[in-house]
Amino acid sequence: MKTITLGNTTETVGKIAYGCWRFSESTAQEADTKIRTALDSEMTFIDTADIYGLGETRGFGGAEEVLGDVLKDSPSLREDMFLATKGGIDAVRPYDSSYDYLIAAMNKSLSRLGVDYVDLYQIHRPDISTPFSETARALNDMIKTGKTRYVGVSNFTPAQTRAFQSYLEAPLLTTQPEFSALHQDPMTDGTFDLCMEKKMTALVWSPLAGGALASGRAGNYDKDRFNRVMSVMQRLAETHNTDTGAIALAFTMAHGADVIPIIGTQNPKRIQDSAKAADIKLSGRDFYDIIEAYRGEAMP
Repeated sequence: MKTITLGNTTETVGKIAYGCWRFSESTAQEADTKIRTALDSEMTFIDTADIYGLGETRGFGGAEEVLGDVLKDSPSLREDMFLATKGGIDAVRPYDSSYDYLIAAMNKSLSRLGVDYVDLYQIHRPDISTPFSETARALNDMIKTGKTRYVGVSNFTPAQTRAFQSYLEAPLLTTQPEFSALHQDPMTDGTFDLCMEKKMTALVWSPLAGGALASGRAGNYDKDRFNRVMSVMQRLAETHNTDTGAIALAFTMAHGADVIPIIGTQNPKRIQDSAKAADIKLSGRDFYDIIEAYRGEAMP
C-alpha cells in the first residue's frame, strides 16, 4: 500500500487507516484477527476513542478495552501501529474538554489500552463551554509528560481549529471531519484548505457514507443525489475493475490535501479488499464527475 507522511513530521503510515469504533462487541480473538489483517494490509494507522462501546454490551471504553486485550496478548503489535485515540465526550454533559476531565480521560484510555502512551490524542468534539486555553493546557501537559506524541482535533470547524491552535505549544497534526462522495463539505467549508495551509493531515470518517456507497442502499440520503453519485461510481468501478466501495475510498484520497480515509468494517476479507483502493488512481475527470453528480450540476 502507498504511504503518507503525517503532517509536517517524518511519521509515515498507510494511506488508509483502520478504525475500531465497532470493536466492543468483538472477542479478543476476533479483534486480534482484524488488527492483524489491517496491519498485514499496511493499514498502520489504528484509530479508536473512549466513547466507542457506549450503548453496547461493554459500554463506555469498550472498544479500547478490546484493543487493549489484543495488545496484552501480543505486545509486539504495538510496535507495528500508529495508535490514536480520542476523548472529550462523556455522553452526559455531553462534551467535556476541561483540564481535569481530559487528564483523567487520557489516563483511563491508557489503562484500558494497556500502553504507556498513544501516538496521537484528539479532542473528539469541540466543547464550547470550556475555553480553548484550558483544553490546550491539558494537551500541552499530555505531550510534556509523554502520554501522547502528537495532538489533533475531530469535528472542529476551521475557525475553531485556528483558535485552538493559537493556545497549543505543539502544532495540530490532524483534523478528523466526515467526508465522502455523499458528504463533501470539507472541500468547500475551508477544512481541507486549512489542512494544506497548516500541513495537517485529514483523517476522514465515514468515507463509505455509513456503508451506503458499498452496499448501494441509500438509507437516509437524498435518493436523487444518491442515484446520481452511484451511477458514476458504478461506471468507474467497471472501468477500474473493482467495486463501488473501493471507488468511494479512492475518491477521498484524490483531493489535493493529505486525506486518509478510516474504514471500520468488521470483515477481514473486506479489510483486505479495501486496502486495494490505495492503488486506484482516479483521473481529474473521474474526480469531478463524482463532485458534479453530488451537486447535480456542472462545475462553474
